[in-house]
Amino acid sequence: MTIIVCPLSRAPEIARDKKPSHVVSLLDPASRFPALEGYGHDRHLCVEAHDINQEQDGMDACCDQRMARILDFVGAWDRNAPILIHCYAGISRSTATAFITACAQNPGVDEEAIALALRAASSTASPNRRFIALADAELGRAGRMSRAIDSIGRGPPWYEIGEAAPFAIASSYGAV
Repeated sequence: MTIIVCPLSRAPEIARDKKPSHVVSLLDPASRFPALEGYGHDRHLCVEAHDINQEQDGMDACCDQRMARILDFVGAWDRNAPILIHCYAGISRSTATAFITACAQNPGVDEEAIALALRAASSTASPNRRFIALADAELGRAGRMSRAIDSIGRGPPWYEIGEAAPFAIASSYGAV
């Protein structure tokens, strides 16, 4: 099954058309989360975190507790239907969470193979490094997830893109 990534503006349409079993929404604390028909709290995780890579005054960064919620939620996804992951622009928080989801679902797979699949699917992906580092530690990957994301580089700056085009990556990869 697939991991679908998109910006907030496309989430309701994609949820309606692709019928994912689970949805992860990653938005700033002051943002309004989409009300997706048919998705209760057991199938729609809303995570409030600014898109920042390090602590900043007045900003709410992703933390261990939020990452644990994300990992628990994506770990409960059975892959019988797609999962939809979105943030505001579909560039940073959502691409990080898609990579994290694929790594969590494929513990024996080389992280760089998953990172390369992410880059092949989206030239605009710039996964949030804080999200990646937190998941890397939580999943016991010893820095491999962070190094894999570093190896694919960043996409263009968000202000040049506005928002990313929706894309999907596989949820299963062959073990090495």
